[in-house]
Order: sequence, then C-alpha cells, then structure tokens
Amino acid sequence: MSEILDKINGPQDLQQLSPAALKQLAEEIRHHITHSVSKNGGHLASNLGAVEVSIAMHYVFNFAKDKLLWDVGHQCYAHKILTGRKEQFEHLRQRDGLSGFPSPAESEYDPFSVGHAGTAVPTAVGMALGAKHKKSDEKIVAFVGDASMVNGTSFEGLNNLNLVKRQLLVVLNDNSMAIDVTQGGIARFLSKVRLTHTYEDIRKTTDNMLEHLPLIGQKMEGAIHNLTKTVRLAVTPNRLFESMNIPYFGPVDGHDISSLIKVFRALKDLNSPAILHVYTKKGKGYSPADDDPTRFHSTGPFEMNGSIEPATRGKYTFTDAFGDAIVDLADKDDKVVAITAAMPDGTGLNNFRKKNPDRYYDVGIAESAAVDIGGGLAKQGMKPVMAIYSTFLQRGFDHMFQEFSLQDLPGVFCIDRSGVVGNDGPTHHGLCDIGYARMLPNFVVAAPANGAEMRAALEFALDCGKPVALRYPRDGVTDEQVELAGCDAPFEMGKSVTVREGSSDIIIAAVGPMVVESLKAAEQLAEEGIDVTVVNARFAKPVDESLVSKIGEGKCIITVEDHGAACGFGSALMERVSQRFATDGFENLGRIVNLAGPDEFIRAGARKVQLDEMGVTAERIAETVRRINAKGNL
Repeated sequence: MSEILDKINGPQDLQQLSPAALKQLAEEIRHHITHSVSKNGGHLASNLGAVEVSIAMHYVFNFAKDKLLWDVGHQCYAHKILTGRKEQFEHLRQRDGLSGFPSPAESEYDPFSVGHAGTAVPTAVGMALGAKHKKSDEKIVAFVGDASMVNGTSFEGLNNLNLVKRQLLVVLNDNSMAIDVTQGGIARFLSKVRLTHTYEDIRKTTDNMLEHLPLIGQKMEGAIHNLTKTVRLAVTPNRLFESMNIPYFGPVDGHDISSLIKVFRALKDLNSPAILHVYTKKGKGYSPADDDPTRFHSTGPFEMNGSIEPATRGKYTFTDAFGDAIVDLADKDDKVVAITAAMPDGTGLNNFRKKNPDRYYDVGIAESAAVDIGGGLAKQGMKPVMAIYSTFLQRGFDHMFQEFSLQDLPGVFCIDRSGVVGNDGPTHHGLCDIGYARMLPNFVVAAPANGAEMRAALEFALDCGKPVALRYPRDGVTDEQVELAGCDAPFEMGKSVTVREGSSDIIIAAVGPMVVESLKAAEQLAEEGIDVTVVNARFAKPVDESLVSKIGEGKCIITVEDHGAACGFGSALMERVSQRFATDGFENLGRIVNLAGPDEFIRAGARKVQLDEMGVTAERIAETVRRINAKGNL
C-alpha cells in the first residue's frame, strides 16, 4: 500500500516523482494518516484535506532553508510524514512520540511550536522582516485555514503586510470549516465565493493564472496588474484582500498537485507579499471523515473499516455535565445566553444551541471577541456563559480584565480543558487559568469536584452577581459519581465542604477533580492507620478563611490542584495565611505543602500519567502524607 511513501525519507525525494506518482503518494499518505489516527486518535479530517497542498509546497520550496509557518498546527501531519518523521508517526501524540502539532524539538522543518489560531501571518511578517535584516533570500510561507484567517490576530498580521518589501506567501486553505462550520461575515463571504463557483470555474481560473504568470526567473511584478484584471469570477475575494493592497490569486483546486506545483513555482519568486486561495475537502479520502468532518476533526481511536464508523464515544464527562446543566438552568431563566468560539461540540453547547438558537452565539475563532461580546450582553442585563477552553481563553485575558474585572460585571467563564489534557500536550494544557483569573479584582474562581457538583457550581455562578471563572477538566465523571459528604450542599461564596473527617493534624484540601483523588488517597492511608481530613475547597478565590485558621492552629494542610504551582490554589492559600499572620499573628503556625504542576511544560501522554508526574494522583498524594506523617506532621 505504501510503495512510493516507503521511498520518501525527506522532501528532496519528491523531485524524483512523476505527476502520477505524486498523486499516488497523496493517497498513500492519507492511508498512513488514517491508520495512525485510528490507533492513537488525533486531528483527522483537516489533515486529509491538506495532503496535496503539503506535497506541492515541499516539492517547490526548500523548507530546510525556507520557512513554513502553520496556523493552529493541527493540519501538519502530511508535512511531518514528508520531513523524515513517517517512521515515528505511528506514535503520534503518544508519550515520547511525535507531537500532534509542529515542534522545533522534533525537526528543523518546524520553526514554532503552534497550537493556537491566528499566529501564522504575524509571525511570518516578523520572519520576513528578519530575513531582510539578515540579507537572506529564504522564502516565507504561512499556511492558514479559512477559520483562522478570520481571527483578529490574522487580520492584524494582514494589516502589517505592508511592512514587508520582499517575498511572503500566505496560503489560505479554504475547506469551509473550523471544528464546526466556520462562523462570521467573512466566513459567509468566502462561502459565497465557494458556492458560486463550479469546478470548471476554478479550473479556468487556475489555467488563466498559469497563462499570465511569468516564467521562472522572470520578474513577476509586471504580470500582477494584468493578471488581476483578467482573473475575475462572478464573486471573488480579491476585492477584500486587494483593498488591503495584498495581491490575491485564486481560488484554485487544492487537490490538483500538478497545477499547485506550477502556481507555487511562479509565486515563489514574487518579490512582495501575496495570498494564494486554495479549496480543499476536509476529510477527503476517508468516507466517514468526509461525511462527518466535525466528528472526525479531533477523534479518539476508532475502528477503521471503510464504513461510517463514529469516533469512539467515551464516558460521561464534565463537559457533558455542563451541557446538561446549562440547558436546564436556561429553561428556568431566559436571561441565560451562551457564547462559544467555534467549539459548540467540544464545549458541550450543542444541545443548548438546538434548544435555544436565539440565545446561542458562535463567534468563530475569536476568543477575545467572545469575551467582549459577553461583556456587552452582561451590561444589558443578560447572564452570559462563555464556554471556552482554558488554553484559548488565555488570549482573552486583557478582555477579561477590561470588560468584566474593571467593570465588575457578572458573567460566567466556563473554562473547559483545565488542567492537563493528555495527548494534545503543552499547547493545550490548562495549567494557568486559576492564576490569570484570580489575579483579576472582582473575579471569583471555583471548580466542581465531580459531575454532581457541576449544576450547583453553575447555578451559583449565574446568580452571584460577580464575574466567575468556573474550571473543569477534559475527563470523565461517571466513575467519580461517588457520595462526597457535603457536596450536595449549594455553593456558598468562599466556603469549602469537608468530605472526610479525620483525627490527625493533616488536612488535604483539594480543588476540582483532585478532591476525588484526595479521597482515594485518604482511604488508602486509613488502612495504614493514618487518618486524614479531606476538604473540597470549591474555591481558589476567595479561599475559605476556615482553612487559614486551621494553619494558625498548627494543622498541616496539603493543597492539591491540577494547575501550575505558580499562582494556583496553593499559592492563594499561602498568600492569605501571610496576610492573616501579618495582621492577627498565629500562636502555632502550621505548614502548607503544595502539590501542583512543575514550572515546566508537561509532555503529551495519558492524562493519568501527567497527573502522576505532577504528584496529584491518589498514590502520589498518599506518598506525600506518609512522608509528613513520618516526621511527626510538622
């Protein structure tokens, strides 16, 4: 099946292949990607659509010297296979295997580690400017999906292309989708272009481009004016980009390797920035992904049998619990509105969208705008719920400050994928959200311990009249629906609940799902005669003053969180103890031991392994308690 791919050990091997062989290579790469993702999970549909463009770019450019910048980065699988990583590809997204995103640690062909949208164009501007300063003739190419192109940072980059007085090519990969259908006015404009053009239109456009583009080595600038006058379809995006003084070419068929190679060869020597618009089919070559690209955007392992096989459905998750809770609470309160940034499925809002379409807003990949829109809704007396992944909400930090913290406006930030997220790795971990939320005045930071607490936490957040950051992980809750003492009680501002009362001076205070791990640790320790108390802190801000008082009584508190140690829950408790000590003094100051993430990036791998590395699994918590107990608590 891999007759040609087996002979490709680097991009230089592409030069030996005929157009027919390149076409076969594309199909072999698709099979290789699908086979690997079926075993390990990963981003499938978008990568299947980007194969021919990846081959054509590597055929024309020398990215060992030239620079290829990926936006988001999850479309780079064919690129990885072509750049000497095909043997490791079967270990994609595994511990000590290949990252699911570009990684400079893996290859010279990856300039940046990338996992967020909107970065490719502005970083390409910077690299082009840097190349000019170095007097280097290296080529700069930015590969951007249509959903990322509508990101505000992308437009800031486009707005600054006029700084570049040399070659810089932006490839707009238009497949009409982000994870779900691309949202927004610009997306609708591109969709109109796509729908009004037949394949024959695109074929004619490509032929017209190739006819007017000069031969390799000839100056290109003189051809641009003539080309843009002759290439005019009924509806064309050139007026959008050329109004910004950016030469625009396309749209062209993103699966026609021969034509793509000719176009790239011609545009390679253009001595100014330009945009090449290519159409691709998300999920091409694997019918289940072709038929349902949303389901197969990012999938777990699945059965690869050539028929429509749904991606593996896991157990009931925190996200599911949130999705059910917001639907129920919105039924009781018509002021509840939901906002997402291109991720209705990933954030659990699909049912809300179906039931309350007039109260649901998808702003596309624009987290900052999502926060600002939420601020406007809050100012009008609505109750905005902004469901955004932790790693992506980082982009909205200034807007959280400006529109919610500074104004003291109520709103709920449902921060999904907090903590470590498993195989997506460092670009997607949510290890900073307690820190960036709790440093903002007026903000409240809370976390449900299990699925049963999600409803109570969301109900509290909607009614407390403050901006609330509600964090929860990408993890199942079915097995954790244990009876946690006190967790059926409503959330009260800054109040913890005790889930296990022990007789020793050691207290484990945990937030979020770490409560369950802490309870498991306590049960292990009880069998060894070590009787500890376990507290569900519920809040990282404000911290429960009773915990501070316990420290003042000489107790030892072990804090446990799936967050970085810096600026987390443990830090918050230590800060408050310091403040109270300065004002009240303590006769018998106890100890705080903080179990949290290290000051380094945590590699891709199973979430359980990552939590163990952080020292916050039941086994690791128990080990810490044993060491402290052996030293007489203090």
